[in-house]
Amino acid sequence: MHPKALLDACAELVRLTLSFEHPADAVVSRFFRDHRNLGQRERATLAETTYAVLRQKILFEQLARSGSGPKERRLAILGFYGPRDFLKSALNEQEKAWIDACDSVRPDELLEPQRHNLPQWLAEPLKAQLGAGFWPLAESLQQQAPLDLRVNALQEKREQVQKELAQAAIKSEATPYSPWGLRVQGKPALNKLDAFTRGALEVQDEGSQLLALLLDAKRGEMVVDFCAGAGGKTLAIGAQMRNTGRLYAFDVSGHRLDALKPRLARSGLSNVHPAAIAHERDERVKRLAGKIDRVLVDAPCSGLGTLRRNPDLKWRQSPQAVAELTVKQAAILASAARLVKSGGRLVYATCSVLPEENEAIAEAFGAAHPDFAPLAAGELLAQLKVEGTASLCSGGDDGQRYLRLWPHLHQTDGFFAAVWQRN
Repeated sequence: MHPKALLDACAELVRLTLSFEHPADAVVSRFFRDHRNLGQRERATLAETTYAVLRQKILFEQLARSGSGPKERRLAILGFYGPRDFLKSALNEQEKAWIDACDSVRPDELLEPQRHNLPQWLAEPLKAQLGAGFWPLAESLQQQAPLDLRVNALQEKREQVQKELAQAAIKSEATPYSPWGLRVQGKPALNKLDAFTRGALEVQDEGSQLLALLLDAKRGEMVVDFCAGAGGKTLAIGAQMRNTGRLYAFDVSGHRLDALKPRLARSGLSNVHPAAIAHERDERVKRLAGKIDRVLVDAPCSGLGTLRRNPDLKWRQSPQAVAELTVKQAAILASAARLVKSGGRLVYATCSVLPEENEAIAEAFGAAHPDFAPLAAGELLAQLKVEGTASLCSGGDDGQRYLRLWPHLHQTDGFFAAVWQRN
């Protein structure tokens, strides 16, 4: 595609995305479906340009004020993913001079919001929570996330899959914490690999893998993934159970569970039972009360721990939306807890970085349910031979109470988990 036509397409995709009527990934996917003539490189340029604008929206909007032409074009120029000489071949002389001036702006000339590119309602509580750690976090949230894979331990060993990837010219390294994970740079076409089609690997962030590991489901148990979604953790748990016992994948969205079906078919698992439920008090849930060995509640949340992958969330979420989510999270956790039998384990998790969705929910649940004894996530992970557990956790007298993962510290998405055992 000619540089000018590609820049015009980028500007159009930026315009569509910045309406925030739909999630950015859905907008990008729809754009690609409507423009099937686009090649792989063109798609990469379009997607990464759009995500760059979302990540650095405050800075780019400030710089765009000194330019000319449609705003979405100026933003697309600022975020353009590709060589500068290729970009400049699509610009007029005035635009070339303007982008050169923008490129010369030093970080110390910027105001704080233009450096952290977060809405103020999010930046302030993160500053209060992290102190000096705020700026490393803010910088990490403006970077692309690495691609993490989970090797299906039911079928393969991690070392074997790593060698197979190397033969396909895909470099990978073992994740530092998860025993199942491989980290890949770039975005290779995994769905064309035999390892993918035969179910030997799945795309899953290392932090998400640790949540499944923390549940520590055993052979022959009755287990529930209460908010299963598309089933990434469900598949990890099923493999952990060695395809024995019974694993229920509950979700209120049948559409999300439909996305689990092809993944389940590849995985070789036969112990997984997906089931759409109407709400957390569904009759299916009531019938299993007090019968389940382990329950994972990966609660619906703001998703603000995933901003490297979903930068539009910081502009689509709001304090009001978070407040509504915390009510839902507390209700879901209380309902899911009824499933757990005496001696059983309950794990509450989110991919949020906000205390009100995490520690506050866990502490309120613990106060209201004295029959659930808290377990130290750090100790549980250490027993599972996860290295560096002290750095993965926070809270409690010894700092090991909760799993607390951060992009700038652990190179994972932001995750939280609390664990209890029913008396």
